[in-house]
Amino acid sequence: MNFKFLEKLSHDFLKLLKDEEEYNVSIEVGQEQNKKTFTAHSVVLRYRSSYFNKELTNNNTKTIAKPNISAQIFEIILKYIYGGIIDTESMDTKIMFKLMIAANELELEELSEKLENHLIESKASWLKIHFSFIFHSIFKYNKFKNLEKFCNDIIVKHPIIIFESTEFTSLHESALVSILKRDELQMKESEIWNYIIKWGTAQNPTLPENLEEWSHENFITLKTTVQQCLPLIRYFHISSSDVMDKVKPYNKILDQQLWNDLKQHLLYPDRQIKSIILPPRLILTQQLPTRVNETFSTIINEEHTAVISSWIDYQPTSYSLTNNPYELQLILRGSKDGFAPRTFWDICDGHANTIVITKVEGTNEIIGGFNPFAWNKTKDCWVKTNKSFIFSFKDGSTQNSILSRVKYENYALSYSRYRNKYGPYFGDCEFMMASNVSNFTQDKMSWCSGTNYYYEKSIRTTDGTFSIKDYEVFKVVKKSI
Repeated sequence: MNFKFLEKLSHDFLKLLKDEEEYNVSIEVGQEQNKKTFTAHSVVLRYRSSYFNKELTNNNTKTIAKPNISAQIFEIILKYIYGGIIDTESMDTKIMFKLMIAANELELEELSEKLENHLIESKASWLKIHFSFIFHSIFKYNKFKNLEKFCNDIIVKHPIIIFESTEFTSLHESALVSILKRDELQMKESEIWNYIIKWGTAQNPTLPENLEEWSHENFITLKTTVQQCLPLIRYFHISSSDVMDKVKPYNKILDQQLWNDLKQHLLYPDRQIKSIILPPRLILTQQLPTRVNETFSTIINEEHTAVISSWIDYQPTSYSLTNNPYELQLILRGSKDGFAPRTFWDICDGHANTIVITKVEGTNEIIGGFNPFAWNKTKDCWVKTNKSFIFSFKDGSTQNSILSRVKYENYALSYSRYRNKYGPYFGDCEFMMASNVSNFTQDKMSWCSGTNYYYEKSIRTTDGTFSIKDYEVFKVVKKSI
């Protein structure tokens, strides 16, 4: 029988980390005022990390600089190296993601892979909300294959997420290639061709804007840039009109044999050609449009949305269901993402123009608030704005609503440093969500004060605290025309 005393071993090695006399390595991390120096022992670093093993070979006394890793992240990594322990329970999700990136850079494969899988299994909502940031980040390193698959599984069903994003042209080549390889990519092949041309020309800003002015060298430049993408296009499944209108103007970036075969195929589709014909992309049986009929909210309906939209625009009467210029995009739902105050800050951080909607437990009452500014989990301050408001729909009816606009703009909202207790906080408790047990549904700590210090009027007829049954946070966006 083997007796394992790993906990004691871990504890003793963490004590060794604090030894300020026997160390022989200094690691400088962070930048400028956030720079910090950590001390460590080369023998531990070398046997725990292949990166440090290479850095410290033949030179066990050394100073290593890692300015791109923060002190907060590196302190966690050092404790892992010495003690083999990482506590993710109360760790901010963005910190966890950065920790995974740093662990990969330091070749701590066990830690990097563990965090990657944990993010996919337990933090999928956060990954989806910060999708563009995640997708661009992982392809800088080309190491996170599970996250790559997680992202690509979403993109093939909803390609507009990436192809219509403002960051599309800054996409890493390996990321674009990984998408184009997927048979399930739900896009017309002619559209894929257009996006590849767009991406390729963006990498070469000196190319003339007018195609008629392009030289032979210009086409060679574009061909070289997109050479990894070109073989992945299913040319023989592009319509004849799109071949002539979209492909032909850039045919010089194609191999001559391929272009000749493509022209022949258009005229004589039954004749044999020399080029390889890739199969058509698959049409998924469960497509995105099936979601259109789903209820966008479990608390409010389109009529509520029209009323709230009219309040945002200071309209004297409510918008109708047909002329409402806004739509609501779900960011968070308590029943799906969790009811802890910390979850609100983790998911909503950075999102501006948001509506918070709550359903009061034991009633049909709906309470909410509008914040035009971005929620910021790093600040501890009052937020100044003259555009925020709070509201209620008694019994859930739009006919029995109360609107209360901010009257003292310096105290419109509070971003509290106690994020394990407080969620959205409007005015002086005139609408706040709170919990001492990290669950808005449990301990009746949420409140709409009747004091009316900073908002025009109370939005409830009772001054008591309450729990919520569910809540949602939506981003208010202009409808596309």
